[in-house]
Amino acid sequence: MTTGRNRNRSRSRRRILPRPRVMLGVLLISLFVGILVVQAYINAEFTGDHVETEVGDQAGVPAAIRGGGPIINTTGGQESSSRMPARTIALTFDDGPDPTWTPKILDLLDENDAHGTFFVVGSEVARHPDLAKRITDRGNELGLHTFTHPNLQRLASWRRTLELSQTQVAIARAAGVRTNLVRFPYSSKPQAIDEVNWKIVKEAGEQGYLVVVNDLDSEDWQRPGVGQILRNATPPGDEGAVILFHDAGGDRSQTLAALKTFIPMMKARGYAFTTVTEGMNLAIAQQEEKRSAQVVPLLPVNPAAEAPDRWRGSALLWTVRFADGLVWVIAGLFLVVGLLTVGRTVLLLVLATRHARQRRKKTFSWGPPVTDPVSVIVPAYNEKEGIEAAVRSLAGGDYPDIEVVVVDDGSTDGTAAIVERLGLPNVRVIRVPNGGKANALNTGVALARHDLIVTVDGDTIFEPDSIRMLVQPFASPAVGAVAGNVKVGNREKLVSTWQHIEYVIGFNLDRRLYEVLNCMPTVPGAIGAFRRTALAEVGGISDETLAEDTDVTMALCRAGWRVVYEERAKAWTEAPATLEQLYRQRYRWSYGTMQAMWKHRKALTDSGDSGRFGRVGLPFLALFGVALPLLAPVVDIMLLYGLVFWELGATVTAWSTMLALQLFTAAVAFRFDRESLRPLWRLPLQQFAYRQLMYLVLIQSAMTAMTGARLRWHKLHRAGLTRSVPATENPPILPQQTIAPVIDSWPPSRDLAPPSTHPAAGRATARPPVPAQPSAPSEPSAPSEPSAPSDPSVSSQSSASPAPSVSSQSSASPAPAVPSQSSGPQDRILPPEDLPSAGSPPGGGTGPVFLSGAQEASRGSK
Repeated sequence: MTTGRNRNRSRSRRRILPRPRVMLGVLLISLFVGILVVQAYINAEFTGDHVETEVGDQAGVPAAIRGGGPIINTTGGQESSSRMPARTIALTFDDGPDPTWTPKILDLLDENDAHGTFFVVGSEVARHPDLAKRITDRGNELGLHTFTHPNLQRLASWRRTLELSQTQVAIARAAGVRTNLVRFPYSSKPQAIDEVNWKIVKEAGEQGYLVVVNDLDSEDWQRPGVGQILRNATPPGDEGAVILFHDAGGDRSQTLAALKTFIPMMKARGYAFTTVTEGMNLAIAQQEEKRSAQVVPLLPVNPAAEAPDRWRGSALLWTVRFADGLVWVIAGLFLVVGLLTVGRTVLLLVLATRHARQRRKKTFSWGPPVTDPVSVIVPAYNEKEGIEAAVRSLAGGDYPDIEVVVVDDGSTDGTAAIVERLGLPNVRVIRVPNGGKANALNTGVALARHDLIVTVDGDTIFEPDSIRMLVQPFASPAVGAVAGNVKVGNREKLVSTWQHIEYVIGFNLDRRLYEVLNCMPTVPGAIGAFRRTALAEVGGISDETLAEDTDVTMALCRAGWRVVYEERAKAWTEAPATLEQLYRQRYRWSYGTMQAMWKHRKALTDSGDSGRFGRVGLPFLALFGVALPLLAPVVDIMLLYGLVFWELGATVTAWSTMLALQLFTAAVAFRFDRESLRPLWRLPLQQFAYRQLMYLVLIQSAMTAMTGARLRWHKLHRAGLTRSVPATENPPILPQQTIAPVIDSWPPSRDLAPPSTHPAAGRATARPPVPAQPSAPSEPSAPSEPSAPSDPSVSSQSSASPAPSVSSQSSASPAPAVPSQSSGPQDRILPPEDLPSAGSPPGGGTGPVFLSGAQEASRGSK
């Protein structure tokens, strides 16, 4: 037996955390994080070339380099430099390509029959490959300006190599060429090269690159005015020069205006405009010609790229595009989340405040006081830790007439025996095979004597006046169900305190809002009340979802019944004390809610009350109960991304604003519930563990919902509530009032009329009672049927004295196990083959189940 239970636990554990989905989730998260890292790398913020770098020791730099030309060649171990020939200018442009300014500069060069050399940033080439291709197609030259524009002095050697190689393959993919030229960010003139930079220059030479600095800096980055740019860029006399401009990094309108004047002006002085490589080839050729007649091979201008480089470039370009797109999507989602959060908060505060003010008016009343008999159904599965306190709180309340029906759903820890030993006269125990919570609830409803049904979890403690407060809304005939106020009883641990905060906000704001909108999605299983007629109309409590409470509440709303919230009816429940238990509970809740929403999706196109719920309640729940929480991780992602890669102050301000909004909302909810604000100091801590756990729950629930997996009713570990519950002194005695007749038949037929045919919610007309099934004579058990102790008669129409059984707390004298031939309906134990059909309560399990005699009579004899 132990081995079997362990095996079942193992299977249940696998259902909670299915390996394929976990692995898929980890893979997707890893891919997501990897792409964000790539995007952060390629989009790293950098300052312009105007940053002044301190010149270090120059003792190790050859004098020929420091006093030489701007084109430095250290390939093949040589150490030489070149200048532009006289009256020759190489226009160079850094930091592009830029979609605004690069095309305008290219057009200007074409108009003046001039060419230039563009030292491009690899990440920008990946974003604008068409511009790189356009540069070379018009006879201009490309050079490397690194991939992310870092200060190479601060990078390791492998990072410097990576910066150049990534830019090279980006150019290969975009323009189909490669380049031998590189210009380092923040470089200036040959005389500024120190030992640190000289080391980097030689590294580049080992990789086959020529390093290009400049003779003249136009300083256009300062936007000093067109005249000053012209003066900075004009070489003295007839000297040739490599001149630095920028085609990106800001407003380059002054650069463009200066070039419109500069190029014609210098041409008029006899200057030619060329690329760096062409000018260097010309200078070398002139030097060699002076020394000898040897023909010097010319360096190619942007030779064709090889296929492997183009393939790697394609992968790089698509990665950059995808990463950029992802960040844009995240940024957009961040805006959406922010707007939704603010909108939801405003709506919550406005409608919840309106609801609270209405309820707290001295003139507010549900109607005549309600004191009709109440049946309290307690489904219990292995609740030995808390069942005694729960049952005592129910049986000992101030309500004048209640019965407590504890349905033991196949417990293995003696839950039923604990209740039986209490000896409480208004408590009955029903044992059924384990079939799930919905089955247990339906069994309890089938055996309930009264029309007002209160459902309670087995770990929940009621206050003395909770039931009295909970049923008062039934004074209105339009009300079909009432949601109570669930309070967390075990608040000692941090995890429980977080849930306490969540419960207070959820019940005091969310349920008020839903009631005002008349689209309450859930009556909590811990404390809820129903008309039996309403439950019958929607076919009982379905086991088709894990969130049976949400499912039946949605069905009631669609059928036109009002579902309201009674804040004064309080129940104390034991919240999960560990993150593991919390994960299991919330996984079931969120998955069950998604199931219920999908089940009732046809309400979107219905008319009447069903359509109203479908077009108000379902979208609201889908948007704020599923979509917004699923998008909430965007806030944390942007926070981390911003802390590392964006401005720290702006990021912290945005996050603090969101937190302040949460704190304000929570404070309002706590005030409505008359709770101490002291626990709210732990709300900021909730942002760093609790929220992330809820993300995982929702993500896995969504993945499970898409795969269509089915989960069982899992039992959480309980320690039992030990806190004292406030008592109500001298409760008022309310006058009797009849609401509706007792229903003697259950389960109802599930072949219901469309929900939209039900009278509209809120009408001040009494609802037609569900007629009781006529009683039929009970048939004695067959001789071969094993005898079983009989239980008190469930039918309120029987005048026979109740007979005791092992599942009764009555003190009446025992009766024979075989039902008598009295005219009133009697109770007996049905064998498995006589259980109600599958899908209708109280079926769904295996083994015998206790049914009322009235129900047996309605079934007829076999």
